[in-house]
Amino acid sequence: MSDTVTAERDTSGGQRLPSNDPGEFAVQIADQVESFVLAVDEVAKGDEPGSAISLLLLEVSQLLLAGGRLGAIEDVLPEDRYEPDTGPEPDGDELREQLAALLEPIDVYHEVFDPYAPDERPQAFRISDDLAGVVTDLRHGLVHYRAGRVAEALWWWQFSYLSNWGATTTAVLRALQSLVAHVRMNSPLGDPPAIADTDDDGLTDEQLGAAAGAVMAAELGVHADGR
Repeated sequence: MSDTVTAERDTSGGQRLPSNDPGEFAVQIADQVESFVLAVDEVAKGDEPGSAISLLLLEVSQLLLAGGRLGAIEDVLPEDRYEPDTGPEPDGDELREQLAALLEPIDVYHEVFDPYAPDERPQAFRISDDLAGVVTDLRHGLVHYRAGRVAEALWWWQFSYLSNWGATTTAVLRALQSLVAHVRMNSPLGDPPAIADTDDDGLTDEQLGAAAGAVMAAELGVHADGR
């Protein structure tokens, strides 16, 4: 994040916006971003664990709508050549740890990082890590927005959507949708392969699959016969 703050930007093309004019588009994007950040913070508190997956599925879907709108417009170009310093980034470790505790044992999922890369193999990721990272990216833009630097905020959200949180959030959405589909379709979760860079949760593959199914079934209120 700090490298991006001091990076020089290419201002030769794209859509230049007034730096302090919110505009309807900017207001809508900011509202969706802030709604996502607040919702993830609330879910992570664990006050309503029974609805955590459902709420995250909804919020991630809504955020991707905002991301799609950012990706569909021309490059946003602020007036300044360099991004203003936003100060120290907030620590996302607490949010990450809260989400990890809430989502265990369904936190780890597998995804192909780049579907167009030749010979790409699935890698292990954690929903908790990904959501905490996305929130950090979005909060960075919110600092600009709340300081009245609207074009800076839009530039950052667009740039980070294309370079980071767009792909990350899409992968998380696939994982959440898959969890819901497994339960609703009465289909057991597959045994996750052993991946060297994931933490040892102390469960066997059979225990992990059974525990994940039980968590999702309890959350969604699905009976054993699928009704």
